[in-house]
Amino acid sequence: MQAGFAVLCAGSVNRTHALTIMLYNVMDAAVGAIAYYLFGYAFAYGGPPHNGFIGTRNFAMHNFHHPTLENGNPVNPTSRWLHQWAFAGVAAGITSGSIAERTQVTGYLVYVSFLTGFVYPVVSHWVWAPSGWISPFKINPFLGVGMVDFAGSSVVHLTGGIAGFWGSWIEGERLAVKEKRERKQGKGLSLPEPEEQKNDTLLVLGTCLLWFSWYGFNPGSLTSIVPVANIAKDVVVARTAVTTTLSAATSAFTTLLARRAITGYWNVPDVCNGLLGGLAAVTAGCAVIEPWAAILIGMLAAWVLIGMNALAKQLLYDDPLEAFQLHAGCGLLGVTAAGLLAKKDYLMQVYPRWQGEYSGLFYGGGGRLLAAQLIGALCITLWTSLTMGVVFWALELFELLRISPDEERGGYDSAMRGKPDNPSTVAPDAVIAA
Repeated sequence: MQAGFAVLCAGSVNRTHALTIMLYNVMDAAVGAIAYYLFGYAFAYGGPPHNGFIGTRNFAMHNFHHPTLENGNPVNPTSRWLHQWAFAGVAAGITSGSIAERTQVTGYLVYVSFLTGFVYPVVSHWVWAPSGWISPFKINPFLGVGMVDFAGSSVVHLTGGIAGFWGSWIEGERLAVKEKRERKQGKGLSLPEPEEQKNDTLLVLGTCLLWFSWYGFNPGSLTSIVPVANIAKDVVVARTAVTTTLSAATSAFTTLLARRAITGYWNVPDVCNGLLGGLAAVTAGCAVIEPWAAILIGMLAAWVLIGMNALAKQLLYDDPLEAFQLHAGCGLLGVTAAGLLAKKDYLMQVYPRWQGEYSGLFYGGGGRLLAAQLIGALCITLWTSLTMGVVFWALELFELLRISPDEERGGYDSAMRGKPDNPSTVAPDAVIAA
């Protein structure tokens, strides 16, 4: 999945910043692995059982020798570490899209370490650890149900999107975006018109890689995160793969038609982002909803993304990859949809402690699940805003966040490497297509 994010980001930014954003995606995985090894897993799954806020054991993989029992099922902490490290890297990769084309290497490394080593692990502890305060795996879950987020619409996507929002908001608009807007307003006419050089072929390739990777992200979450006793796992995995596919496909198609109706054009980047929005939205409930519900979620995700982008434009919010709009907006939709559309039988298959009288609101299960979903999403938003907002503000205060205007206009690739930019470093569309 990290490869997909790297290629997607490289195709979504100007050529003079493409190598930088790809380096940042490599660092999401590399720095994230070290941070998650030292601290992240312990904060997420280290226990003790009475602490619903944060784990305090297993730092640096201490006492990882034997599987542990959770809800009567064996869990291998080593394999779960690997799976969760990948999820932490995805959360960091989401944020990288929001702050692209204007962020220093030093500031980036600080934020990645903090997000993967502390902020994300605490959120995952809340929702996925057996002792988490809103976890459905808890012996006495919150409101009798806990928060259903099977593969991370809130834990991964909402967290990464909110972190990206604060990074982008504190940094402000990219110079190229600001100057383009001022030209339209009759200002800054003496400034030369910058040439946008983006690579839609890379963007499409990255989107396809991510779509493929999502079949590990969603169906793969069953054995690594959610133990299932006396249930045919292949049925749950297959259902999860089907709902993931339908939501992505429906969102892409809806975005294609909607943007055509709005703008009069067929737009490749919009369709790619619409597809990813459908994936982010279905991730919470993919294992506990019917296929028709996945189609509905995909349709709604397309319109949420379109609406969020329109609002961002009005607020002069500059997010090069629409990461906040896509991941936070569609992630919140997904968490809400699970509270409405989760089916009782499927919930009981996936969550061993599930009480049969509760289901999604539209299935007559009352409002408890929906309430837990919304409260959990609100707390995740507040937690991420408080922690990552402070981090980005401190980096900006100490001038460690934004690159200089010359570096931004000339391209951070050349400044970072200490030599002039080489046009051959990013392959032309024709070469990639071949």
